[in-house]
Amino acid sequence: MEALLLKNFLRSKGLMTGLLILFVAGLISLNIGKHFLDKNKEIIEKTAHYQQESIAKNVEFHPKEIGLLLYYVRFGLVNDMPNLVGLAIGQRDINPSLQSVTIRNLEEQKYATDLMNPMYQMLGNMDFSFVLIYFFPLIIIAFCFNLISEEKEEGTWSLVLSQSRNPLKMLRIKILIRFVSVLLVLVLLLMIAKFYLAIPFNAAFLAFILTAILYVGFWFALAWLVASFHKNSSQNALILLLSWVTLTIVVPAGINALTVNLYPVPEAFSTVLESRDGYHNKWDEPKEPTVAKFHQHYPQFSQFKHPEGKDYSWLWYYAMQQMGDDEAAKEALAFKEKLKKRNAFSSTAGMFFPSIHTQLSLNALSLSDMDNYMNFIEKLENFHEQKRLYFYPKIFTEAAVSDENWKKFGLEFYQEQPSINWVKMLLPLLIISILCMFCAKLKFGKDLMAR
Repeated sequence: MEALLLKNFLRSKGLMTGLLILFVAGLISLNIGKHFLDKNKEIIEKTAHYQQESIAKNVEFHPKEIGLLLYYVRFGLVNDMPNLVGLAIGQRDINPSLQSVTIRNLEEQKYATDLMNPMYQMLGNMDFSFVLIYFFPLIIIAFCFNLISEEKEEGTWSLVLSQSRNPLKMLRIKILIRFVSVLLVLVLLLMIAKFYLAIPFNAAFLAFILTAILYVGFWFALAWLVASFHKNSSQNALILLLSWVTLTIVVPAGINALTVNLYPVPEAFSTVLESRDGYHNKWDEPKEPTVAKFHQHYPQFSQFKHPEGKDYSWLWYYAMQQMGDDEAAKEALAFKEKLKKRNAFSSTAGMFFPSIHTQLSLNALSLSDMDNYMNFIEKLENFHEQKRLYFYPKIFTEAAVSDENWKKFGLEFYQEQPSINWVKMLLPLLIISILCMFCAKLKFGKDLMAR
């Protein structure tokens, strides 16, 4: 029986075409991921070169005042990405992986990003996670919607019941053949990705593979459950397609809308507004209060004074810039907390929906999720503060520009390791699949022989 079912499967041109399409789509997604990684590498190399070139030119143009020089000089921090990002780009194409900032007001520079083609942003990247989340289920639906109904509609089901002691075994073999064929395509694509994208075989890649396998397993379990209701082919196809639309489009959009309503972020606008007002208004105010607040923030610089009777000094100017960050600090903190709450809510809600949970898990493993970006922003704040603390004394003492070794200021890198919670990552998919299989077993037990 097994050999006959396998031969029938291999002879089916439609099923083989489906596997071929799936494989080709996977290869295209790997090429897109490779292009994304190469482009990011190129940007980092060019920025590293540009930063050194820009610093050298500014030193040449402003050799006398280090305060004026540091108004222009930018320092870059890179959010290093693992090659696994080539499989799940996540938010890396929206949130910048490289930030170049001056030591001036930070809040206006934090969330600056490149201008992108709006049509390209709307379509997004067809990375491997997109193919896995959206294309694989469609092929599985095409393979399994007529698992039993095909036998009934061709008039062979009664023959199966009369000649087979265990007709359920025949159905299990049919779906197992389909599961193995899809799984082979999945594993083959991941193995190609391992070499094509130079992905190290580490815990993150292993977790990525297991998550992908369990996601595919869920859709086969759902197809098995739908088959247990003994509907005709058109009804089965409709139920499975509605399930696909619900789980991959409607529910994610609904959770996103709910998240936005539960955790609105008016602080995003007020942070920028407070930041700009925080230093722009200081031009029309007395200098001493601004310098006094700066000394409260940095008591270690209290020995530096604003010259009496002068309208301008570099101490006052950078104190004014600091006030922009200080006066926006409350809104900036509230904004970050809201983003963290949004992310936590989406992660918790997504555990009940395999498509959302899988996408969030793959993004987390690839360090292309919101948590990674928020950690990078915190690192950027520390990076910016370190540069301020290093240069403030030199600015306030009017140190000679030529005394500084400007060549040492190259790009710096932030590296993060994915935190893998195996139970949280794999158990939701496993539980939902087991529930589908259990319900299908109960349904088959009641109805199979009767029908």
